[in-house]
Amino acid sequence: MKRHVNLILAALMSWALCASLAWGQGFPNKALKIIEPAGPGSAVDVFARKLATPLAERLGQAVLVDNKPGGNSAIGAREAARAPADGHTLFHANINNSLNDLLLNDPCCKLNEALVPVTMLTSSPLVMVVNPSLGVKNLAEYQAWAKANPEKATFASGGSGSITQLIGTKINMIAGLKVMEVPYKAIGAEMPDLLAGHVSTAYLASVVVAQLVKSGKLVALGVAGTRRVPILSEVPTLAEQGMGGAIAMGWNGLFVPAGTPKPVIQKLQTEVAAIMSTPSFVQDAKELGYELGGGQADEFAAYIKSELDRWGQVIRDAKLK
Repeated sequence: MKRHVNLILAALMSWALCASLAWGQGFPNKALKIIEPAGPGSAVDVFARKLATPLAERLGQAVLVDNKPGGNSAIGAREAARAPADGHTLFHANINNSLNDLLLNDPCCKLNEALVPVTMLTSSPLVMVVNPSLGVKNLAEYQAWAKANPEKATFASGGSGSITQLIGTKINMIAGLKVMEVPYKAIGAEMPDLLAGHVSTAYLASVVVAQLVKSGKLVALGVAGTRRVPILSEVPTLAEQGMGGAIAMGWNGLFVPAGTPKPVIQKLQTEVAAIMSTPSFVQDAKELGYELGGGQADEFAAYIKSELDRWGQVIRDAKLK
């Protein structure tokens, strides 16, 4: 009897393996969709579209980018998590999605659970920028201004659980400031107010602010990373100016609904890795101010967990939850 059970189990395992491999060999069999949680024209949207074109060529199927902004990227994540787990719907996640998981008791679309990683695409530190009307040129001058003008000192955030909320809060804690948070509904939505001086401070990707800094429309005070960024090489890190611990790395990556066959995930990772190794794509990313990521899905999953641990401590210290 036991022998018969073992034979049945072995047959089932063999069938499951064959079915899984067949998924990988027959994928894709229709157009793919990348759900983009940022608005059209944003830096991450531009990157997603630059990826979609060569990915379509390599896979032999159309790859469409579908913008679903709002909810600190949760709206797009929810739609992606509900999609069939067949690899034809991808989610262009960013760090805000993982931070949502720390603050929201919503199991629908947690990264590493409801949505599983394919590969990291980019990683880049945020840059602290201010409106020129403040009259400050470095971190020390900004701290003095913020303490002297508490009613004017504000920083833009992407709302509860966003990386911009947490780095602004962290800097307040480190420097003993009371800069008031002004939340916005979507990535990039703060830019008109920042340029008009209605909000004084923001933490944004270097690609977003580089030209505005060079044209004098914004002033970059520091990079929230371990090293300077090539696109703004003259801007020191916050750590260089005495603010150690103020590290905020923005990242983007591809995810698929949980249950997607592993051969499909591996095929997507392999194709994306091939694209990101081409000189033309590397140059495009450099011009956008992005540092390319890459790596296997399990490596990306481990990185996400480490970031959740780090920012979870900030949330607890600041009593944001």
